[in-house]
Amino acid sequence: MKRALFPGSFDPITLGHYDIIKRGIKLFDEVIVAIGINADKNYMFSLEERQLFIENAFKNEPKVKVVTYEGLTIDFCKKIDAQFILRGLRNPADFEFEKAIAHTNRKLSKIETVFLLTAAKTSYISSSIVRDVIRNNGDYTVLVPDSVTIK
Repeated sequence: MKRALFPGSFDPITLGHYDIIKRGIKLFDEVIVAIGINADKNYMFSLEERQLFIENAFKNEPKVKVVTYEGLTIDFCKKIDAQFILRGLRNPADFEFEKAIAHTNRKLSKIETVFLLTAAKTSYISSSIVRDVIRNNGDYTVLVPDSVTIK
């Protein structure tokens, strides 16, 4: 089974993330969306909310699983037998950052990183932009899947 881990904080999941996951399920038998837990980060949405947003977005897709994890991504990949890390690239800055992480991960393990370019229509969207739109009472709904709702 070809299993890929798609790690991130997903605070919140965006249409860009959604697109990468949808395209990833065409390439892999299973895509594990893994929400990393980082105690040093201040999140807008709770871990439970972020997990629910993703689970609801993919409730009809059996090839997508949503989990949480702590520690090194490659250690978690080994634990769940994921042979690949799936990452989306929006721009050259993303590539440079992700390339360094991918090289490090390959040096420390045999896990390959697979990069997908984001769709042109979502390449400008980031979770930090979405959070800024939300903080300023803008229409965030055009940037995220329908499952993302503000209470």
